[in-house]
Amino acid sequence: MITATIGRMLLDAYNEREGTQYSARTFFTEKFCPLFFDHHKYMMTAGNSPLENPKLSWGDMMMGKKPWETQEQRAERFAKLMAKIDAGVNDASVARGFPITDVEGTTSGQVTDMTMPLTQNDVMLSWIGDALGIGVQGGFSLLFFFKPVLLDIFDGWKLYRESLEGNHLLKGNQINAWNAKWLAHFENSKEFVSSDPMAGFDPFTVKEDGMMSINSVSWTEILISIARKYKNAQMMGYAYSIGQMNTTLGFLPFSLAQIRRPLQLYVRYFGIDQSKKAESLWGTGMGFRRACQYGAIGLFAMMPKGLEKYIRQGENMPKPAKNKEQQRNYNVYQIWLLAMLNNDELWDKSQELAQLLLKASVDKNKKISTKSGNLVNEMLAAANKKQFVCAATNVTPYLEDAATLVDMVKEVHQMPNDNVPYFLALVRFQYATMEKQNNK
Repeated sequence: MITATIGRMLLDAYNEREGTQYSARTFFTEKFCPLFFDHHKYMMTAGNSPLENPKLSWGDMMMGKKPWETQEQRAERFAKLMAKIDAGVNDASVARGFPITDVEGTTSGQVTDMTMPLTQNDVMLSWIGDALGIGVQGGFSLLFFFKPVLLDIFDGWKLYRESLEGNHLLKGNQINAWNAKWLAHFENSKEFVSSDPMAGFDPFTVKEDGMMSINSVSWTEILISIARKYKNAQMMGYAYSIGQMNTTLGFLPFSLAQIRRPLQLYVRYFGIDQSKKAESLWGTGMGFRRACQYGAIGLFAMMPKGLEKYIRQGENMPKPAKNKEQQRNYNVYQIWLLAMLNNDELWDKSQELAQLLLKASVDKNKKISTKSGNLVNEMLAAANKKQFVCAATNVTPYLEDAATLVDMVKEVHQMPNDNVPYFLALVRFQYATMEKQNNK
């Protein structure tokens, strides 16, 4: 099962890094369970396994309404779990992410009619693998088949335990949400301080009842942070959701180089300070579930919200930005389009074409000409090569430098058909930006 595979990857990576020889059993019994479950507050839910006590309410216990479970009681519950594992039980009552006894139940995952060679080690490793899930907004979680990231997550576990022990109002059972917040902080080399790992890190929020919890983060924030640290890595991941009904989005390749590409371009053209402010806009155009439907997570999944209508429907013309926030949106749109074109030279060419069209839209007195302005708008609204060429023919008489426009038409004509809508959309945003500057 997936959780057991991920757990094995972490165990191997840990032994390699530390020079140890932990087995699945010794790691589970000596390191994992004492950290996660031998405390008043658990770091993750124990499901319907013997470790979980359904009679206890962590909220009531934290408010002093009920007594905490004693260490002796916890040891007894752990012994019951190990007894079931040693007896060969390998369903969801002792293993994480495994099918329940009723394989037709909505909470039963990874069901197969094949005989699986599952061992006691697999059951114990499944707990470790499940604890490595990264919770993101929308109720989904990610498991990465990439040892460096698994170790990064592992290094944050002890800090979550310290936070739970140091704050009696902090909710337990949120390891997946913690993993996400921790990764976004830990992978950011400019903010992370190794000598003080919690410096500048405040993942907690106060609820209406006074309790504290950890909010989930966007999937793009996680991937951007990982992409900055592991520059050219290609990761495989598994996306899923566990609740009243288990949902599997499947196995997906994650191209960190593609995810990082628009970030680099934004810094180049608009500066690093502006790039940080724009980070929340990436990947907002389709949502995580839809992004997964394309079969891979890379540049296309980074599309910002609101851009798609400007690409496929030429009649949607961007107007000059009204404020800095809208201009930042336009800048993100332009950078994503440029990244999709995969040709940095087209940035200058799009600006050159936009400047030509702006000149064609005014008369000799530098006033807006209705006739030529309408022709320019028709050209800007072109959605394919044929429309673009026809509209350019009508605009040519209004230009002093018609030869440059002819060269641009040739450039567009030679482009792959899939790139044309991206380039034309880029020109529209360049035009809107220049129009605003020209009207100042």
